[in-house]
Amino acid sequence: MTDGERRERRCALIYNPVKVDGARLRDRVEKASRRAGWGAPLFFETTPDDLGQDATARALRDGADAVLVAGGDGTVRAVSEALVDSRTPLTIVPSGTGNLLARNLELPLTDQAAAVAAAFEGVQRSIDIGMMRLTREDGTTEEHAFVVMAGIGLDAAMIANTRSQLKKTVGWVAYVDGAARSLPGAKPFRIMYQLAGHRLHSVKVQSMLFANCGALPAGIELVPDASMTDGMLDLALIQPTGWFGWLGVWRKVWWDNSVLRRTRSGRRIVERRRDSSVHYLQGAAVEAGVDAAQPVELDGDEFGRAVQLSCRVIPGGLLLSVPKA
Repeated sequence: MTDGERRERRCALIYNPVKVDGARLRDRVEKASRRAGWGAPLFFETTPDDLGQDATARALRDGADAVLVAGGDGTVRAVSEALVDSRTPLTIVPSGTGNLLARNLELPLTDQAAAVAAAFEGVQRSIDIGMMRLTREDGTTEEHAFVVMAGIGLDAAMIANTRSQLKKTVGWVAYVDGAARSLPGAKPFRIMYQLAGHRLHSVKVQSMLFANCGALPAGIELVPDASMTDGMLDLALIQPTGWFGWLGVWRKVWWDNSVLRRTRSGRRIVERRRDSSVHYLQGAAVEAGVDAAQPVELDGDEFGRAVQLSCRVIPGGLLLSVPKA
């Protein structure tokens, strides 16, 4: 193909019509495409039956050179899953309740124009992406991606107990209500796990978290050492003992991780403190199993119950286009 016959570049916008003003966003993407000298964009709405994977696959088959995603964390996760190792750049237009990946990337959360422009004139960077293979009670398996974190146990139950209408009203604060509804009946469970290259361990936990990055809204550092560019998976074992143990979890996550670790003297205090309520680990992959099926979540979405998990990281598996600034 000669320069004169070179195909016109096109982007694809995949958006959740419940989360965004579709007409306004499509107009903005069309104008940005024209300014960049690109062809007419492709538009795909997500549905309850297609959270974004199928739409993204269609966009790639139709020759999309870049993909924009607008929706909640679940939409970002689904679209990212379909883009793994495609090297087609993804641009995030923050639109949901948590915007967790956007927050961890420190993207502008309220400047939609800047987010859209990044698809055409932004800086490309690769980040890791997590892959989780779930084994159900009946022995069937399925694999899904996650871009922020996944979990088994109480964190998944908390998400299941969070009322969707309350999320629409007060945003991510609704998860506090979900936690309050889940804690009274929470019981620890035994989990067997093995990090790649290490021996098998057996512990009792309330939750086990698998993190690609670890920041939550309100400046909370749930897994402070997690990095989406180190090719490693960070684990957090939540192991409180009684109600005082939960106070230890809160102190660890909010005070130690989110306040003290920001200063050199504070980090020294954290390093000297012995605290068994939250235990952090790191590895390239991990296998885990439980005796009785437990609820599972990926990036804040319910994924049913599982008896075994196999989790790994694909280093640099997702290419992003982010604003230059």
